[in-house]
Amino acid sequence: MDYRKTGSTKQSPYRAKPKPRLGKILAMTAVLLVLGTVVVLAGMAAYFQLERSLPSIQSLRDYRPAIVSTMYAADGTVIGEFAAERRYVRPLKDFPRPVILAFLAAEDAKFYEHKGLDFAGIVRAMMKNIEAGGIVQGGSTITQQVVKSLLLTPERTWVRKIKEAILAYRIDRSMTKDEILYLYLNQIYLGSGAYGVEAAARTYFGIGAHDLSLAQAALLAGLPKAPSRYSPFQNLDKALERQQYVLDRMVEVGFLSQEEAMRARQEPLGLVESGTATSYPMNSFTEEVRRLMEQKYGAQMLYREGLSIHTTLDIRAQQLAEKAVMEGLRELDKRHGYRGPHGRVSEAEAAGFSKELAKKYPRPAPGEVVEAMVMGCDAQARHCQVDLGAGRGAVLDVKAAKWASGYFSSRRTLFAKGDLVWVRVPPSGGEAAPGTVALEQEPQMEGAFLAMDPQTGRVVCMVGGKDFSKSQFNRATQAYRQPGSAFKPIIYATALEKGYTAASVLIDSPIVKDDPSLSGPWRPANYDNTFWGPISLRDALIHSRNVVTIKLLESVGIHDVLDMARRLGIRSPLTPTLSLALGASGVSLWELVTAYSAFAAQGWRVEPYLVETVYDRNGRLLEKHEVRQERALSAQTAFILTDILQGVIREGTARSVRGINRPAAGKTGTTNELKDAWFVGYTPDLLAGVWVGHDDHRLSLGSKETGGRAAAPIWLSFMQEYLRDKPAENFPVPENIVFAKVGRRTDGEAPSEGGREAFAAFVEGTQPSARRETPASGEETGGSGTETTSGSFFKSDLFWGGN
Repeated sequence: MDYRKTGSTKQSPYRAKPKPRLGKILAMTAVLLVLGTVVVLAGMAAYFQLERSLPSIQSLRDYRPAIVSTMYAADGTVIGEFAAERRYVRPLKDFPRPVILAFLAAEDAKFYEHKGLDFAGIVRAMMKNIEAGGIVQGGSTITQQVVKSLLLTPERTWVRKIKEAILAYRIDRSMTKDEILYLYLNQIYLGSGAYGVEAAARTYFGIGAHDLSLAQAALLAGLPKAPSRYSPFQNLDKALERQQYVLDRMVEVGFLSQEEAMRARQEPLGLVESGTATSYPMNSFTEEVRRLMEQKYGAQMLYREGLSIHTTLDIRAQQLAEKAVMEGLRELDKRHGYRGPHGRVSEAEAAGFSKELAKKYPRPAPGEVVEAMVMGCDAQARHCQVDLGAGRGAVLDVKAAKWASGYFSSRRTLFAKGDLVWVRVPPSGGEAAPGTVALEQEPQMEGAFLAMDPQTGRVVCMVGGKDFSKSQFNRATQAYRQPGSAFKPIIYATALEKGYTAASVLIDSPIVKDDPSLSGPWRPANYDNTFWGPISLRDALIHSRNVVTIKLLESVGIHDVLDMARRLGIRSPLTPTLSLALGASGVSLWELVTAYSAFAAQGWRVEPYLVETVYDRNGRLLEKHEVRQERALSAQTAFILTDILQGVIREGTARSVRGINRPAAGKTGTTNELKDAWFVGYTPDLLAGVWVGHDDHRLSLGSKETGGRAAAPIWLSFMQEYLRDKPAENFPVPENIVFAKVGRRTDGEAPSEGGREAFAAFVEGTQPSARRETPASGEETGGSGTETTSGSFFKSDLFWGGN
């Protein structure tokens, strides 16, 4: 019986299967071709788009990174660095083998084997990144790191990684391995502002890369992974762990033996203190050079192009000048008494402040002035216990501070606990008992100092203020203050050029000048408020007689004096009135020292300069200073004036510097109400000027603080030390100069030498024996009368110039 349903069929197992229809096959093929074409075209489009966005690798062959500009003192010592990135480019041969092997082991052991990409490393990194759901690890080769640093942005995306891989492959094909490694070792950032291995070696160890030990090289090679995290300055333990990893890797890849690695682990690192190897103490000189270089070459050139700037600075002179200015200001300040503690901390703040003191003054040097905190006082014994930081105690002997006796005489207690005072650590080998300190205070006034070679203009040092760290204002070049009597030699030089001699007789007698700008007539006076009657030109300048100088200015002509000032290098505006005789028009110390250079250099004015040569990063000379001299006055006039200015030191207003004990000339200057004190002086081979005053020109320096008392001792302190081991020289005498005896004024003090006569210099034929000296035209021979003339003066004519 057949149980099949009606209509059902049964296919024979031996019957052939039906073939797919040709149309379906063609359709599927077409779809696949279209899809493939789309994918290929899309891939090509993406590649070409990526290709267009890739930077050219040609820039790597023209590698020109930002590097440090370096400033040198006259002896070649580095005194300053300026950089956007602290980097020193060095050829590969300058890096010792341990340095190269350490970086290869830490970053890319197969560097010399692969073609720019380490595919095994990439796979490992990809697996880690997939697991983390983002880019957390790189498999970058050294070549890829060069690409990342020099050609691409630091973004962490898949597209950038693809670009990185393409560029790394191209670089490996177009450059040698050594060329790539050279780029890497000079470009890599290694923390603490150091770019490249050379900068890192200097930053962390204070040495060049060529002197790195294996232990030091391994520590540096551990930094690229995370420069801040592994910085030995910030986390020494982590840095040493990373160093251990690098040494282990060097053993693992066969660069080191276990014994060599063990010895390296035991080597001292020789770390310098953070910041000490990367910064140089700036001062007024170096800051002035930096400003000039930026003005001349631009910030881009100064901070990125590696200039080599060779200056005129004498380091020893700069140190002596800074010390002389500060010590001179301290002595001046002490003459006017103690003002008391400069601050106070509460008991709750004391422990924290003590720690701050320890950081600020870790190891106070003998003679250094430091801040201290009073812990308690014994009024009967007249001493106090002070904290110098972190519990370091000392005894402050108040009895020894006689200059401060006025402050303590009316006080029951010396100081209160927590008072902040300035103290001086006693010099080593001094008389002070061990563990004692001396009371000091910070001077309120300011000072400036400038010294140069008067023959060439080479500035050996410059101090623009008592503390550059607190004020970068350069009072030697940027402050314009009234010079007082320090301006007088310009007037006397004009008179000598116009035929006056050292023996010309002038009359020191009262004068009255009408001045519509004042409520009454102008009656200029001398500093001592006396009149000496007939006086020689020589003595008038030596003793800085004001009224005589006013008369001399009127006689020779104001405009002739202005012309002389311009010839001598004064560029500041000068008021064309008789008050010019008293130095009433402001000038800078730089200008005044420039003017005196002509007196010291036989009439040749020389322009002061700070920079000898400048080279670019390739050693090409950009500038070389040429000495610029101009004849400002005759050699004979310059010598006669110098001879008179020697008398200022021997017997005049600058007797305070006679201790120099060698031929020297100079002039003091003091302004109205003792607001400014000056001294400009010179020996045959060194010229220096000092200014002392307050930044607030309304403030006085105090009673009797003249140029001879407030400024000249600073000059003397510097000159004595700087010239200590140099032989004394006489000023050269030009031809046609003769010497003749002249009378000498003693200013109330017995002459130091030669009785009441002195030899003075004259142009041959003009000495007293050759012609009869008479008073200047229009002057009386007596000194008792009062001359009255009219004229127009500014209110500044109330000013009197002191000695």
